[in-house]
Amino acid sequence: MLERYILREVVASWLAVTGVLLAIMVPFEMARVLSRAADNQYPRDVVLELIGLGAVHNLNVLVPIGLLLGLVLALGQLYHDSEITATLACGAGPGRIYAPVGLLAIAVTALLVWLSLGVAPRAMARVLELRRIAFQAGRLAPVAPGRFRAFGGGSTVVYAEAANPDGTLSNVFVERNRGSVAEVVLAARARHVIAPDGQSLTITLYDGERFEGNPGDAQFRIMGFTEHTIPVQLPPPAVPVTDVDATPTRELVGSGDRERQAELQWRLALPVMAAVLALIAVPLSRLNPRQGRYARVWLAVLLYLLYLNLVTLGRSWIARGTLPSALGLWWTHAAIILAAAVMIGVPALLARARHREAGA
Repeated sequence: MLERYILREVVASWLAVTGVLLAIMVPFEMARVLSRAADNQYPRDVVLELIGLGAVHNLNVLVPIGLLLGLVLALGQLYHDSEITATLACGAGPGRIYAPVGLLAIAVTALLVWLSLGVAPRAMARVLELRRIAFQAGRLAPVAPGRFRAFGGGSTVVYAEAANPDGTLSNVFVERNRGSVAEVVLAARARHVIAPDGQSLTITLYDGERFEGNPGDAQFRIMGFTEHTIPVQLPPPAVPVTDVDATPTRELVGSGDRERQAELQWRLALPVMAAVLALIAVPLSRLNPRQGRYARVWLAVLLYLLYLNLVTLGRSWIARGTLPSALGLWWTHAAIILAAAVMIGVPALLARARHREAGA
């Protein structure tokens, strides 16, 4: 009965904290995706999917901190309300506290194995594929009336006031930069055609004027024309997905490439991180009688940041060859357990020493 009560409290706290962290992360992911979509003119239908996939890819980093904070808050509340103190005074051993925490840690670790080794790489592969498709669709999309459209990496800007039923544009403005020379074209009508290979665009303007010169100079050359053609070289299409984050885990195993080995060690470290943090959370959440429920939250956040930065640094060292890939990131877990023992044990030893001195 006691184990079930503790399990219910820690699961509810973990879900609540992880949900809050996810709600905080999603707006940042949304802003990043919208910024990229505006720069590369992504179609609207892929933006929401990119936001969702980005959130899924970041879940494997949010879940461990959510687990640690959830356990510290839930157990801290039980300590604050003297429920655990009363339970231990009645003869219940620490194992009755560790049992539900361990059950939750096993479930979360299994979830992270699934996310880190399978779901997150597939999500990143889909993100990169959507970016490639969206970039391709954006660069080949027709000019929409009433909107400025950039081509050739921004060297050519086209604006049309309206579109005619036959596909031509009316009242067209074109600005093109050729080194230090700026060219501005105004035309009554225009038509643009993309080459079959998708590598170039031809804009044909009818019945207009062309202004050409160096910005800042008083002299510009003005020419009228009946028909004027402007070729635009489009940027090359995006390369196929090769990002190591999107590489399936089975392809990382046994690879001799340092970056792939570092990525594999990173994916393996995240589930182990959750298990280690759950183990540390029980003694970390222990409160003195006068301490508030949130007294140990700052220490939990500090420990997680130290842990995450250490794992990230170890990943970078493996990728650069500073550390052998055979060593992996297992040493980071041992270092954090030692640091947690010092952070938790030293204050307790000092408090006992002061208590003995006061009694003497």
